[in-house]
Amino acid sequence: MATQKYSEHYQALVDMGSNGIRLSISDLSPLSARVMPTIYQDRCDISLYDAQYQNGKKVPIAQSIIDDVLKTLLRFRRTCEDYQVPQENIRIVATEATRNAINSTAFRQQIEDATTWKVEMLAKEDEGRIGAMGVASSFVSIRGLVMDLGGGSVQMTWMISENGVVKTSPKGSVSFPYGAAAMMRRLDEAGVEGHEPLRREMSANFEKALQDLDIPESLTRMADEAGGWILYLSGGGFRGWGYILMSLHSVNPYPIPIINGFRVPRTSFLPNVEEYSNPETTFRISSRRASQVPAVTFLIKALAQSIPSISYIHFAQGGIREGLLFTSLPSDVRARHPLLTATQPYAPPSTPSLFRLLRDSIPPPRQLDSSEDSSILLNSPDFHISVVHLLYAHSSYPKDISAAAALRSTTTGILGNAHGLSHTDRALLALVMCERWGGELSPTDEQYLLKMQELAGPHASWWAKYIGRVASGIAELFPAGVLTKREAVGVSVVSGWSAADEIEFTITHELEELDSAVEVWRHGMEKVGKKKNWIGGRGGWGIKVVTDVIRR
Repeated sequence: MATQKYSEHYQALVDMGSNGIRLSISDLSPLSARVMPTIYQDRCDISLYDAQYQNGKKVPIAQSIIDDVLKTLLRFRRTCEDYQVPQENIRIVATEATRNAINSTAFRQQIEDATTWKVEMLAKEDEGRIGAMGVASSFVSIRGLVMDLGGGSVQMTWMISENGVVKTSPKGSVSFPYGAAAMMRRLDEAGVEGHEPLRREMSANFEKALQDLDIPESLTRMADEAGGWILYLSGGGFRGWGYILMSLHSVNPYPIPIINGFRVPRTSFLPNVEEYSNPETTFRISSRRASQVPAVTFLIKALAQSIPSISYIHFAQGGIREGLLFTSLPSDVRARHPLLTATQPYAPPSTPSLFRLLRDSIPPPRQLDSSEDSSILLNSPDFHISVVHLLYAHSSYPKDISAAAALRSTTTGILGNAHGLSHTDRALLALVMCERWGGELSPTDEQYLLKMQELAGPHASWWAKYIGRVASGIAELFPAGVLTKREAVGVSVVSGWSAADEIEFTITHELEELDSAVEVWRHGMEKVGKKKNWIGGRGGWGIKVVTDVIRR
């Protein structure tokens, strides 16, 4: 049962989409609002789009379907009462399928009569804009094209989202009648001989949309310099495609079973999935989604013809629900890095002093370490502060499983539900925190570690190991995460590079009681640089670490 203190920040939302009805209660308390924690969620598998077609003809939504919807909403109303959600914080929003229903007015009136909730109808343009905001909530920043695939339609726009400010086309989004369910019907009606004309129609409409959206010159220039557009995809049909691509990924089994933040290059985006034998056996692919795979495939191929210069594709969980919630947040909250927000509840008392020690332990990056993943590890203050936040999060775990729990903390552990994290964030933080707890794993967890390292690559994996060893040493010195003023000025670290491209790591301190802990830290740093501990062993990748301790 929720307390009044927390329930005042609860937001209940019903998203009546074309393919299903999503019901949720989210906690928008100020400290955690950026990651929009979900405290309850459910989905009613009623397709309001399919309910309007019989034998190829459009019909009103049947009363039996309406009755099922009402039962679902009344059950959710009881759930809202149990969670003490304020009435003014409950919204029910409907999109295209409800908007275009023959008996839309009567349908919405029955809902209001039964629940007292008035259905908010989103206009076509608002649907695209709010869906785009849901995508914006799913990433730290965005610069590219955004598409949202529903059951009845697909929306397209451009987006620049940085520091909490979201910009999209002043014309809103362009809507096409090419949703997953709609495409199934169109393909069936067209027959095989009609597929090519339909593909040409779709490609032409996509090309025209790119011209009509008034894409900023800065985005076009970025796409030219990067070798193509970055495409951000949301909606159930696209997410289903993403799960299929996960199952076909070169890192197999893919270690992060979360669609948000999954990224693939263009070459992986267009495999011949018509030959993919059993999509219904793929993780998170329902039989309904499996039946829509040919239609989504057709859509994607038409899209690829109209936008040949696509470099990377990012998949987002965010949609109408997340967009409505994200839109309600102040810009300073939207600007906060989701990793910082998600880890903040675990922050130790002396976070600033601990962060200084961690930061000073990381040598300046070299050109060799300029990859995106290595850059995050070496250059990102947000990432480093998040590591400090989690230094003691698994202190209560038995030693047998502390490293394993930390390794899985970003997928099925304490950060599993954090919205807005990329797979890069999840993989790197998991590797760092595993090493922070010594990195000793059971055979089962060892295999999972290897997959995470394969995903991150050898350079980033070694740097994660290095930073994890730094974190372990800091926690050894200050096991409660508390530094007195004397300790804050009495311990310092200097790191840099030798002429032989070795890391020089020097601890300086003046506190006799820390002698043994400092020696443990020094020895740990030296070990991480030994060839037998490199990623891939002696023939793998790593850097020698030369250590020293100065006792003042």
